Amino acid sequence: MFKSFIATALLAALSSTPVAAQKARRGEQDAAFQATRQGAVHSLRSIENDIVPEMKASGADYIGAEFDEENLSYRLKFMRGSKVIWLDVNGKNGAIIGKA
Repeated sequence: MFKSFIATALLAALSSTPVAAQKARRGEQDAAFQATRQGAVHSLRSIENDIVPEMKASGADYIGAEFDEENLSYRLKFMRGSKVIWLDVNGKNGAIIGKA
């Protein structure tokens, strides 16, 4: 009986985490869409078309992006071997503003 209680509690905890993450991601997507629609930033697709091919040529695999509504910037994430590379890109003009 104790095992089933633990399993139920663990399942409940794990199932709520993806929901919160999905809500946060949805808010990020909405912010990026609105900023693009208003002409405040370039679309993510446009940014990706400029940057991803160059990074792929250097041996990095693209794994995704995040939008920073406050700074109107994108963070593109890449993997090269076991290293993660983050490129911060100005959403207004597509220029790389940081790399980590």
